[in-house]
Amino acid sequence: MRPICALFSGGKDSTYAIHWAIMHGFDVKCLVTLMPSREDSWMFHKPAIEYTRLQAESMGIRQIIEATSGVRGEELVDLRRALKRAMDECGVTGVVTGALLSDYQRMNINMISEELKIKAYSPLWRKNQAKYLMELHDAGLRFIVTSIDAYGLNPRLLGKVLDKTDIEYIIESAQRYGFNPAFEGGEAETFVVDAPLFRRSIKVRGYVKRVGEYSWRFIITDALLEGKLPHLGG
Repeated sequence: MRPICALFSGGKDSTYAIHWAIMHGFDVKCLVTLMPSREDSWMFHKPAIEYTRLQAESMGIRQIIEATSGVRGEELVDLRRALKRAMDECGVTGVVTGALLSDYQRMNINMISEELKIKAYSPLWRKNQAKYLMELHDAGLRFIVTSIDAYGLNPRLLGKVLDKTDIEYIIESAQRYGFNPAFEGGEAETFVVDAPLFRRSIKVRGYVKRVGEYSWRFIITDALLEGKLPHLGG
């Protein structure tokens, strides 16, 4: 099995990329998480990033955490440092990413991987966004919405473990209002609370905060590991 690391933000895409890698016979040695100091990072996910440690613990995979300024350009230096650390400490020869549609993210990850002489895998690249969202649910990923920055997305979704009806609503709203249903344009951010790779699910508590006309946040105040969600079994 090829030893790889996974760029991991705790959201649906990076989690599903890990699921894909393991299902395809890769040995995921570690998760690489970059923690930006600002919300408007071009490369990295910010909401709920501090709780990725619980997801890593639930999956039983080592996590490498590196701080990043989140400043465009500078954050690439931080990414290179984090990947080099994964190579040195975990012996990885590749990296899997959850890149869906962002040319900026994918091109920079590929460029740094080429410099480091490791292979980059982006299995979700250019998937049909609406079908992909339903595919996540069918594969057993369960996630909450932690931020909304789009007209047409109902804030009632914040903090709720999305079911099939919620996902159908998001797809329909995306068609009506013109946003990306998989949120690849930054319309929303997610946090995975359960998945087939999780040994335990994550229970979160928090509150909703409005930060702009069409911008909302679910502020997590507490999160802990508990038993698996009933529909995913033990």
